[in-house]
Amino acid sequence: MAPPNPNAQRSSPTMMWDSTSLFQFGDMQEIIQNFVRVHVDAPGMEEGAPVFPVGYQYPSLDQLADMIPCILQYLNFSTIIGIGVGAGAYILSRYALNHQDTVEGLVLINIDPNAKGWMDWAAHKLTGLTSSISEMILGHLFSQEELSRNSELIQKYRNIIARAPNLDNIELYWNSYNNRRDLNLERGGDITLKCPVMLVVGDQAPHEDAVVECNSKLDPTQTSFLKMADSGGQPQLTQPGKLTEAIKYFLQGMGYMASSCMTRLSRSRTASLTSAASIDGSRSRSRTMSQSSESGTLSSGPPGHTMEVSC
Repeated sequence: MAPPNPNAQRSSPTMMWDSTSLFQFGDMQEIIQNFVRVHVDAPGMEEGAPVFPVGYQYPSLDQLADMIPCILQYLNFSTIIGIGVGAGAYILSRYALNHQDTVEGLVLINIDPNAKGWMDWAAHKLTGLTSSISEMILGHLFSQEELSRNSELIQKYRNIIARAPNLDNIELYWNSYNNRRDLNLERGGDITLKCPVMLVVGDQAPHEDAVVECNSKLDPTQTSFLKMADSGGQPQLTQPGKLTEAIKYFLQGMGYMASSCMTRLSRSRTASLTSAASIDGSRSRSRTMSQSSESGTLSSGPPGHTMEVSC
């Protein structure tokens, strides 16, 4: 953990869960310089972790979320900006629902806020009879198209999972994720995320429908929805540059990094940001901002709408 940059306009702790690879990307260094960064591993997921004994009762995702206050107290953090992927996104969301005042914002990649239904549960059990734990996890992380291409990235993660010395621990974590409770989010209801939220998912990713549904349950004035084209199931791995720039825009909307220079999206052939005013599930557009490589300018508009960005 590094101290806050004294030259930064504002500094706030950033708590990450399962997003280490994104913060190793070169363009993320500007963000790292402006924040105190803390990476949180689930129990038994850290490098070199010993295998839990047979019969060990692994914590539920709710219990993992309940551990966060102890971490913040130990580090003397009063607020955080959380960045999580998959199970980590769920854990940070559960924490934010119970501790609204300590969360300034959330970047949630591939979040599924729903508990598994009976059909999902049955399908999971049947898959477990014919597939190894590593193949089931790969099917959760990547799209079927990616798996069929069997790219270098897929081969890398297949080897990492299959050869992990703590694979038994990973399976326990995997089971906790599949037994998660429903977050019961409700737009306009008492149970909702009240901080700024950026939802991220790849186009045609395994989690696309779940993230779209999550977006429909959150406050549109506080939620940004980013669906990334050609990024597969793990946009933080396949499109880290575009995702990094989107995170910078998100942080700027929160009042951080005002002097940050945006370059990658401005070099895109077309990058459109459209605000969505959702009424009864409709997708009417109240404001459109467009940017082209020819103009090099981005029109401004009042903040506070849900923004959908297609990259």
